[in-house]
Amino acid sequence: MNIIICGCGKIGTTLVASLVEEGHNITLIDSDAAVVDQMQNIYDVIGIIGNAADCDVLREAGVEDASLFVAASGSDETNMLACFLAKRMGAKHTIARIRNPQYNSSSLVFLRQQLDLSMAINPDLLAAQELYNILKFPSAIKIESFSRRDFEMIEIRLKPDSPLDGMSLLEMRAKYNAKVLICAVQRDSEVFIPGGDFVLHSGDRVGLTAAPTEVLKFFKALNVYQKQARDVILLGGSRVAFYLANLLTASGTAVKLIDRDPAVCQMFSDELPKVNVILGDGAKQELLLEEGIKDAEAFVALTGMDEENILTGVLANSYQVPKVIVKVNREELISMAENLGLDTIISPPRIISDVLIRYARALNNSLGSNVETMYNLMDGKAEALEFRVSADFPFLNVPLRNMKFKKIS
Repeated sequence: MNIIICGCGKIGTTLVASLVEEGHNITLIDSDAAVVDQMQNIYDVIGIIGNAADCDVLREAGVEDASLFVAASGSDETNMLACFLAKRMGAKHTIARIRNPQYNSSSLVFLRQQLDLSMAINPDLLAAQELYNILKFPSAIKIESFSRRDFEMIEIRLKPDSPLDGMSLLEMRAKYNAKVLICAVQRDSEVFIPGGDFVLHSGDRVGLTAAPTEVLKFFKALNVYQKQARDVILLGGSRVAFYLANLLTASGTAVKLIDRDPAVCQMFSDELPKVNVILGDGAKQELLLEEGIKDAEAFVALTGMDEENILTGVLANSYQVPKVIVKVNREELISMAENLGLDTIISPPRIISDVLIRYARALNNSLGSNVETMYNLMDGKAEALEFRVSADFPFLNVPLRNMKFKKIS
């Protein structure tokens, strides 16, 4: 497909990398010439320097032939105007990144209708929702729901004392009578799609799928089940923190937020009165101890600095906080955070990339693909696809074990 992406920040760059790999024809628009040149040097894309809300720039980018137009600049207003113009000029589908909480209320539905947007995406809200799901089930490091939430895709890290260490999948199934499917295992930098004779080891990152009730039974049998976190410390008054605090307090969770900016603290106090707001530097160990980090059930680092999030997350781990989550935007720092022992890492650019790839694949349905949703596993090193089987599928009623799959070199 012909796809135009406006804005080459963290979100835009991640989108370009993912969509180019999918084989789409990508045109970039950004006002910074240096950024456009850099992107063209790294990826096989067309770069346009200019304002995405300028009709001449859109025309130069070939908007009339665009199957998908994505506006992901740092300005909500620019994104909305660019999508409005792109749609009027011939783009078939338009998606705008809209982050401001004031727009992401009841007015968002009205805006989408008036601007004829195919989708409005909010990376901060999506990240908060993913965080909320993990805090409801802290035993996991990532959770995805599919088949209309009848099944869950869950990733866990096997600890050194895990009863699964040294056990094959066949032995695991016999011992625990588990109705779960281990579908992927990451060991160091290598990812395996395991068979029954595959032996698990401590340190493995394991992706499994099952019905929610079966996941719960399996985790309890392994003695790794953690109850929903009910006492959470949030570090950093970011937009993600705002959305997450709102979700948590609505579910009855006690939330303490720490931020060094008086204006941010005042805003949280005014907008979310159930949140216990602390003015102070959360990077200081003394303050975290004073505010009870040792007794917290979960610690979530959501400042605008990846390095601070990682370091405070490591500190929380040293105090044996049951669940530690950090937000990391920069791709190159994610592996470093994992090497420092941080299992649960949230990356808003990755989340948005996953959403848009799913949408792009859905648009390709008319070209013969029946893929409905896609899930990135193991830090993007593996995928799980959900697709619909049509009535004319030649292998209907054939057991999977009898199907011959095409070998890929």
